[in-house]
Amino acid sequence: MMLRIEDTDVARSEERFEGQLLDDLKWMGIDWDEGPDVGGPHGPYRQSDRLAIYREHAERLLREGKAYLCFCSQEELELERERALKNQQPPIYSGKCRALDPAEARGRRANGEAAAIRLQIPEHPIRFHDIVHGPVEFSREVVSDPIILRSTGIPVYNYVVVVDDALMDITHVIRGDDHLSNTPKQVALYEALGWPVPEFAHLSTILGSDRERLSKRHGATSIANFREMGVLPEALMNYLALLGWAPSGGTREIFSPEELKKEFSLERVTPSPAVFDMEKLYWLNRHYIKQSPPKRIEKLAEPFFVGAGQLPGNPNDATRAWFGKVVALLAPSVDRLEQLPERASLIFRYDPAAAVNAPDNAEVLAAFAQQVEGDPSPMTPERFKAIMNEVKAKTGAKGKDLFHPVRIALTGSHSGPEFDKLIPILEEGSRLSLPQPVLNVRERLAAFRVVRGN
Repeated sequence: MMLRIEDTDVARSEERFEGQLLDDLKWMGIDWDEGPDVGGPHGPYRQSDRLAIYREHAERLLREGKAYLCFCSQEELELERERALKNQQPPIYSGKCRALDPAEARGRRANGEAAAIRLQIPEHPIRFHDIVHGPVEFSREVVSDPIILRSTGIPVYNYVVVVDDALMDITHVIRGDDHLSNTPKQVALYEALGWPVPEFAHLSTILGSDRERLSKRHGATSIANFREMGVLPEALMNYLALLGWAPSGGTREIFSPEELKKEFSLERVTPSPAVFDMEKLYWLNRHYIKQSPPKRIEKLAEPFFVGAGQLPGNPNDATRAWFGKVVALLAPSVDRLEQLPERASLIFRYDPAAAVNAPDNAEVLAAFAQQVEGDPSPMTPERFKAIMNEVKAKTGAKGKDLFHPVRIALTGSHSGPEFDKLIPILEEGSRLSLPQPVLNVRERLAAFRVVRGN
């Protein structure tokens, strides 16, 4: 595999964009054998470093009569385009410079007149085979003679990718079907340059839930966005592979990257547009979060807690050990890691007023408070269980009537983790130096009773 940086569009090519792309690919687990960062026998790997190569082959096409000089200004070309559209004709170049005498054209250029180089499209339909779409044909009339080298000396995309693919021994060109209309120009270039035409596979467009082209209004649209949301790379890779493709022999949907390498085939890619379903991605992400080693999830989750002001920037060993328990408790219930700080609010942000305003059982809470305050021994899951048994015996309450008032009093919420897992986290957290102090059971109960007024 080879990585090439296509940066001839100067206005849109910045070093920071290249760095982001490299980071995104590496995060996804995609590696390459050759590229600008590792070198290789097919370099240079930035198109901006290959301008002399493009000029050489463009001049060869001129000498062989397969391309010609075009002296039309941008204003002339725009007028041509407007006339064609007004007459309900394809907005393609008229080809008027094709009739110029080559010697005269070379003389004009030598005298300093600005000229682009255009490929001369042959007088026959352009045909190629697409692995996804099958046989494809474009008539000569809809292709026009494309510019391959601008008058500024900067080559155009459809030309440079052909030169690069041929010289870099690329065998398959796999891309979105919005590039399908570029392919006849590229096929014509391969043929004019005497190079073999590679295999093409144009993948289906990805649509949003409203079946419109995927855009920012649908949510995240870049790998960096998903990474920032706490989507795991293997979940994203798994989901992307399922867009417009299905495995043979069943409805299986969960594949490791290694399994995808074995299963995937271009022949099973459908030409129909695929709909990007965020909920399906989140379902896969939940699966991979649960399957991942706990230490990995802790490491990935840590920046989200630091950013939320719930964890110090460089936690000590005791805090890290406690934090591991917090993540283990909450991670199985989230779609993406960015949700963890909010889920952890029941640990970090106790609001006694919210607890007081919720419906409760005064008799159960009074009996619970009496048991907690009457025994100063450390609160453990075992001690808590014993207390609740005492409350049950004294009040006759059981099940939801027994535990629900206590849960509301201690967390301010109607639902949450099991007490035997939550209580050790509250007790240990209250002994740590954290940006947002954690209140233990007794402290929460005291705050609750102060606000309640009893």
